[in-house]
Amino acid sequence: MKTGTVKSEEINRHTHLRIGVIGSGRGAGRFVREAGQVEGIQVTCVYHPHPDDSNSLRGFLEDYAPIVGVGTMEDLFRLTDAVYIASPHETHYEYAKAALKAGKHVLCEKPMVFSGEQAEELFAIAESEELVLMEGIKTAFCPGFIQLISLVKSGVIGEVKNIESCFTRLTPQGLREWTDLAYGGSFTELGSYIILPIIKLLGTEDLEWDFRSVLNEDGVDIFTRVEVNRGNTIAAGRCGIGVKSEGQLIISGTKGYVLVEAPWWKTTVFEIRGEDPNYRKRYTADFEGEGLRYEIADLQYRVQGYKGREYKLTKEESICMAEIFSAFLKGRSENAL
Repeated sequence: MKTGTVKSEEINRHTHLRIGVIGSGRGAGRFVREAGQVEGIQVTCVYHPHPDDSNSLRGFLEDYAPIVGVGTMEDLFRLTDAVYIASPHETHYEYAKAALKAGKHVLCEKPMVFSGEQAEELFAIAESEELVLMEGIKTAFCPGFIQLISLVKSGVIGEVKNIESCFTRLTPQGLREWTDLAYGGSFTELGSYIILPIIKLLGTEDLEWDFRSVLNEDGVDIFTRVEVNRGNTIAAGRCGIGVKSEGQLIISGTKGYVLVEAPWWKTTVFEIRGEDPNYRKRYTADFEGEGLRYEIADLQYRVQGYKGREYKLTKEESICMAEIFSAFLKGRSENAL
């Protein structure tokens, strides 16, 4: 390890894993609330590149005292063992790289980056420095979703042939999703969720994908459909910030299917169904709070040097997602209806 890296055994001697937050918006507030539910986690500070001009930072510090604001990345790193990146999407790569280079573990909000090359680079740095790098897609770490994927992979519905996922919400006008013409829109905001079950079951190799989007007058996608195919299995995901639809997940197999009730990304209730309409095996699972506590607990677990939880969201899956986002952004205008 290089100078500045906090080793697992050193963290075990601390009372808390000290985490600093980059960004002070909606995601940062959720993170602090959820971190308070995980024993051994201490959120120490928040960094914003323009502290004097940020109403969100002032509100954040008022709401979440005694967390302190810091004016430089150096101060952030001095007060932390790990960082949580909740800044605008396009800044994730540079912040994650700087944190890893400074010897800090990283939990980065989705989408982590917008190219496979950047994702591969960050994971290579993390591995060389013996650091943890995680992409924060909360669904991947939640008990119900993990149980769901395990059951489907066990063959309970036979061979999977189709996956349909949907996540839409009517996001208020004026928020970043609408105003960021380069990186806003429905797919960059919600696409990680609808892609997750698809690549969990289809894998990350030999995928073919295609997009269709409905754009507003500013060129922001208010609704996007992505088709992802591999061999003789087909899948589709739909997401929207200005179009509302039923938020369910359906996984179809040769012996039956799984229906996950809305909101499926919290995966609290799902049923295995078959040809007989009277056959329904129902499963329930906990989803506590806002869901981030599960990924925070896994970050702590891995930072302490324990293995075995990487399968929940693998390096290969994060790289694959970054490649899909890259393809979407490059062809967004051409894919408009």
